[in-house]
Amino acid sequence: MATVGFTLTFWAWNLIAPLSGDYKERLELSSFQQSLLVAVPVLVGSLGRIPAGALTDRYGAKLMFPLVSALTIVPVLLLIPVRDSYAAMLAVGFLLGLGGTTFAIGVPLVNSWFPPAGRGFAIGVFGMGMGGVALSGFFTPRIAERGDNLPSVIVAIALAVFAALAAVTITDRPDRPVPTASLGHRLGQAARLRVTWELSALYAIGFGGIVAFGVYLPTYLKTWYELGATDAGTKAAGFALMTVVFRPIGGWASDRIHPALVTAAALGFAALWAIVQAFDPPLYPGGTMALLCMAAGLGTASGSVFALVAQVTPQPQVGSVTGIVGAMGGLGGFVPPLVMGAIYSSQGSYSIGFMLLSDLALAGCVYAYGRMRNIRPTA
Repeated sequence: MATVGFTLTFWAWNLIAPLSGDYKERLELSSFQQSLLVAVPVLVGSLGRIPAGALTDRYGAKLMFPLVSALTIVPVLLLIPVRDSYAAMLAVGFLLGLGGTTFAIGVPLVNSWFPPAGRGFAIGVFGMGMGGVALSGFFTPRIAERGDNLPSVIVAIALAVFAALAAVTITDRPDRPVPTASLGHRLGQAARLRVTWELSALYAIGFGGIVAFGVYLPTYLKTWYELGATDAGTKAAGFALMTVVFRPIGGWASDRIHPALVTAAALGFAALWAIVQAFDPPLYPGGTMALLCMAAGLGTASGSVFALVAQVTPQPQVGSVTGIVGAMGGLGGFVPPLVMGAIYSSQGSYSIGFMLLSDLALAGCVYAYGRMRNIRPTA
């Protein structure tokens, strides 16, 4: 149920991106304005994970999951009347970020039900819910062809059904530790852990790369390779699907090998293919292979980083640490679309953006191997 909820709320979170090309033409936006429209929900959804994770530690996922899912219906439906105003679209995009906070609700829920040796794979399976981005990329443009308002209506109905089912079926572990300290105190404790920020940096590269390409890839494919909106959304969905498949693989491998080693290998692999894509290969076969291999590396790294979170974080603090790490990961996805849009506006090329990604991934590879592999999992 957590994975289903994560999938639906991520679809809602990503409702704007697959149609951003149409919004650009309708509202006569610049590349940077288009990138900002796509990035705003990512920013809010990322920062919102910090209080969402801490509140889940305190009140449990049984309350938080259906509540947040139900509240996300509001901005989903508000997309209908505001689609002809850029300022109103930005405001609704801000509210739409609420859908991106459910990651910090599901991780402590899933984490509490599994022993440490199995948490990597379990959280990897839950992480497959980020496939909501793939579903959005594939289905949203196709549904929109049958009616501009139809994607919002369908997603709102799905969220309402899930919220009702989640209220009945989701159960918190009965003996889970419930913190009594204030929200600020608990977030402060999590923020004082060095490993929180180390994991945040690695997750900002891995998951941030996934989010960035999930929301910006349709724009990139449409602008650089001159694909139609539907075709670009389909290919972006393939990228997202690859990350979904490899996320539990990263968690599974981390249950058997130290998660830091898995993270280092995955980020190094992603860096290699980012360099290939920086040279602007033809879409078939070079560009397609490069993008899919990048997706595999970033998906594996996302799974392995949270396997490490589950192993080294005290159980009562998992939600708070998850909130901070998840927020940093989402922020890692907020910046690249803006950078890519700004670079293309000024240089007429995306190569510099891909080289920056390769540099960051390589830095994460070196740090994960040099420092994080010395952190031993706790019992």
